[in-house]
Amino acid sequence: MNRNDLNPELRDDVALRPCIGLLELCSVARGIEVADTVLWEARVELCFATPVHPGKYVILFTGSVEDVRSAVRSGGEVAGTDLVDQLVIPQVHEQVVPMLRRNGGRVKGELDAIGVIETNTVASSIVAADMALKTATVDLIDLRIANGLGGKSFLTLTGEVSDVRSAVAAGARTAQDRGLLAREVVIARPHPQLAFHL
Repeated sequence: MNRNDLNPELRDDVALRPCIGLLELCSVARGIEVADTVLWEARVELCFATPVHPGKYVILFTGSVEDVRSAVRSGGEVAGTDLVDQLVIPQVHEQVVPMLRRNGGRVKGELDAIGVIETNTVASSIVAADMALKTATVDLIDLRIANGLGGKSFLTLTGEVSDVRSAVAAGARTAQDRGLLAREVVIARPHPQLAFHL
């Protein structure tokens, strides 16, 4: 896999705190300035701050809920019209951050159902993943953000058909409410060969 097709590298030396925040900008230069603002504003640690396709800049950080909210607020003010999207998630679901680190993988065995939510921003995809996982008993099998996708992002879930339908509906609704849903699909009993390509 080409390095440009992978998710940004999360720092191994940063422990996830109770809350994550993310700022997504359409300018690399402004993104670097906003990353500096975030670090000066509150006691947060950057998980990554990096350019992603197509010329956007994404900053993911962690800290206490109060510190993350403060950093997002200040960073958003400095970003101004360069801000594309943002998020604050207290108590992010335990499957989300490891999947950002994993960059997908191969699924083995037959799947009862798969669901895919495709969004127009990194933040909306992470929010959708968190909501989907908190809605039903499903597993996140992929979460890809920006690189190699023209700035879009997507997540793939698996589980029982009814759970996947509920999870996808809830996650897609969060992206739709933000006006950032590109597409959603649920496939009941996918062909066994499809699993190899997920």
